[in-house]
Amino acid sequence: MSTRTSLAAGTETIERTVFVPVWIALALAALPFAFGLSVPPWVQYVPFLASVLVLGLPHGAVDHLVAARIGGSEVSIGHPFTAVGSLYLLAGGAYLLAWLLVPAASFVFFIALTWFHWGQGDLYVLTVLPERTHLCSPAQRLLCVLLRGGLPMIVPLLAFPAVYRQVARAVTGLFDSSAIALLDPVFALPTRLALGGVLAALSIGALALGYRRADKAPRRRTWRLDAAETAFLWGYFLLVPPILAVGLYFCLWHSLRHVVRVIALGNEPDTGTTGISAPDAGRSVVGEFARFARKAAPLTAGALVIFVALYFLAPVADVLGLVALYLVLLAILTLPHVLVVTWMDREQGIW
Repeated sequence: MSTRTSLAAGTETIERTVFVPVWIALALAALPFAFGLSVPPWVQYVPFLASVLVLGLPHGAVDHLVAARIGGSEVSIGHPFTAVGSLYLLAGGAYLLAWLLVPAASFVFFIALTWFHWGQGDLYVLTVLPERTHLCSPAQRLLCVLLRGGLPMIVPLLAFPAVYRQVARAVTGLFDSSAIALLDPVFALPTRLALGGVLAALSIGALALGYRRADKAPRRRTWRLDAAETAFLWGYFLLVPPILAVGLYFCLWHSLRHVVRVIALGNEPDTGTTGISAPDAGRSVVGEFARFARKAAPLTAGALVIFVALYFLAPVADVLGLVALYLVLLAILTLPHVLVVTWMDREQGIW
């Protein structure tokens, strides 16, 4: 299944859903902070807590259906639910064990894994737009992954190191109260300046190379989109406190883009068991998302059961602790999810 064929029917959905409305929502969220205002601490936790049911946690809960739809009769992966379920059990279980044994290293790995995954999510959108993308070569696409994934991971570290460290301490402290000491060098000013310089150079270099390749109007259009989003994300993460900024980004940017990708898969009627059908011109965007929610509900509920089990493994007493525990849940689910999405990228010709 080619990328552009699979997304042909969903292009208008992508345009209407993942760009302007999200830009407006995140810009409005950043506006108070641009004028030096603040919001109550509890407000900053709302997007993360809402993501348990809204887009965030559910966006990966249909990986087995995605495997069935992309695999079809052309790719042999065994029974999709068994194959993907085994992947989640083995990879997620191994990662949970790593959290118990080496929480500091597991946190660093989580940051790197999310960096890659959020970058590959944006790469997908920039390569399936109508007509032609400016990301012509594998090298450009790798730069895109590094840049787009790096913005939500590194920019908050530059602007809000104390909050970043607070979250890192809460997460690693679930398993080892002294683990944060191993991460303290990351929060030192020289390290942060070095990371910021690398990310700034990467931003300029990736966009400059893309501009050179954008020799025709369709490519210039996607380059302008790439440049505008890159500049927007720099400003957004510099202004908005990290917990709020990342929570909103996780729901409205990354997860939403993946959900639209899933909705756009295939072009056959929904059978109810084997996969997810493509957007129907006669069905509203709301209807498409409602159907996705129904498909994602069973395994989202299963993930919540795991969350409860984690709570008994590492009880917490406040909201920050609850967010920290949720991040560990996301981490152990993200590893197998990234493997599935990487397989999707290969099958859909992203690289």
